[in-house]
Amino acid sequence: MIHLDRPVIVEGQYDKQKLSSILDATIITTNGFGIFNDGEKRALIRRLAEKNGIFVLTDADGAGMVIRNLLRGCVPPDRVIHLYIPPVQGKERRKSKASKAGLLGVEGIDEQTLRRIFAPFSTDAIEEKRCGASVSKADFYEYGLSGGAGSAQARAALCRVLHLPENMSANALLEAINLLLTEDEFFAALEESRGEDVL
Repeated sequence: MIHLDRPVIVEGQYDKQKLSSILDATIITTNGFGIFNDGEKRALIRRLAEKNGIFVLTDADGAGMVIRNLLRGCVPPDRVIHLYIPPVQGKERRKSKASKAGLLGVEGIDEQTLRRIFAPFSTDAIEEKRCGASVSKADFYEYGLSGGAGSAQARAALCRVLHLPENMSANALLEAINLLLTEDEFFAALEESRGEDVL
């Protein structure tokens, strides 16, 4: 089990069941879009974030991004760590057909991938935690990842290399890179996404 020192916010009960098999953590569901009409749930999440911060892990589709963005508006940015599942085509076993986006949700992602996503944040690994990248917004602009023609396509290519949702905003991608990668890993991924040496 991966021990976490803060709660994990997910969309639904099946996501919670999947994560409960690998995480020793409090897992809170938004009940999908139900959180939009549930002031008490939003207040609970804000309170949990104030105490020790929270993790947010939603599906890689548009609905997941809408829920994630609602939470961005509810919780101060320094109290939340946004984690992302890779966009994987398929459908969950319990469903008769794939989602509108045709992507697996959190419940459909294999345990090894989920463990890899959470492992850097395990309380058991905190002492050994690597230093994250320190990529800035100015760096993003310099590398053509924001503010220019083709920036959205460049970000999408980088997201594909990093197995992140391709529809991430520049700010969300920057945050993920600085949380999850070392500088060397960032430059290696950037080079791979361009297919040429960028250093």
